[in-house]
Amino acid sequence: MNGGADQRLVTAGNAAPRSAVVVNPVKVTDLDQFRRTVDGALDAAGWPPPTWYETTVEDPGRGQTEAAVKAGAEVVLACGGDGTVRACVSALAGTDVALAVLPQGTGNLLAANLGLSGDLAAGLEVAVERGMRRLDVGVVGDQCFAVMAGMGFDAQMLDATSETTKARIGWPAYVVGAVKHLRDRPMRVWIRIDDHPPLRRRARSVLVANVGRLQGGVRLLTDAEPDDGWLDVAVLTPRTLGHWLAMGWALVRRRGRVPRMEILRGRKVEITSNRAQPRELDGDLIEPGRSLTAEIRPAALWLCVARPECHPDLSVDADAAGQRGERLVEDARRE
Repeated sequence: MNGGADQRLVTAGNAAPRSAVVVNPVKVTDLDQFRRTVDGALDAAGWPPPTWYETTVEDPGRGQTEAAVKAGAEVVLACGGDGTVRACVSALAGTDVALAVLPQGTGNLLAANLGLSGDLAAGLEVAVERGMRRLDVGVVGDQCFAVMAGMGFDAQMLDATSETTKARIGWPAYVVGAVKHLRDRPMRVWIRIDDHPPLRRRARSVLVANVGRLQGGVRLLTDAEPDDGWLDVAVLTPRTLGHWLAMGWALVRRRGRVPRMEILRGRKVEITSNRAQPRELDGDLIEPGRSLTAEIRPAALWLCVARPECHPDLSVDADAAGQRGERLVEDARRE
């Protein structure tokens, strides 16, 4: 479900789109230098100066993005971690305004699926080249996610990972957080897919994914595609340390079936646990709860990607875009 024939405001033929930057100032070491670099790169690409919006603790980006859309932005550049990007996704879903990701956090899940990995040059180049795809998004309540929602171990891992450790060593910090919870008891869950009878499982984690890559580039769900109109569900049921090791080894090697992982698929997924569980959307913690209901919203988001064709891997050609972006940033910094 590509949506490529849909009308949109920004195309490759529009040489000078209006843009806005939604930035989390806490995630940027030198905000003034960062602004000069972004402004210079967009100017070098022939774009008019962007409008800048800073997020706050009270509003991590949704209100700022909505204000940018009302002001006429055709591309919104999200600069921050998972929370900032997800807030922008929620505001832009269902509009014709495109999202570009300039990752500044240590664990940006959407950026990892785009192959950007904290690379400002690549993010800027992908934005200015305006290669866009219409992607599905998942919806949980009034919030959207572009990558995945999770309940159980994955959210426990995020909660146990300190910001200090992430800042020091990057995404491997999540491994440290994960080790703290490997021996926790599983949850009893009921999983209803669309209108089918609920399935009962003893699981450590249930992940509902639109695309399948985790932190560090590991692909959990190789068949998940970002624009196929489906949500892919991974039910993880390891019970021993050996199960965890076998699962991790299989994920790294990506050969054959992953042990202790059941794959389901649907357009609406309802998960109910016997007790309150930590929950997350796109790597960003939300309030714990006993249930999580996610639905697919097909073709809801224009996203700037390195290759606009219908490839299931959104990171294709990101390295080449990064090399081109280095020249763009160098030109911007010389001016």
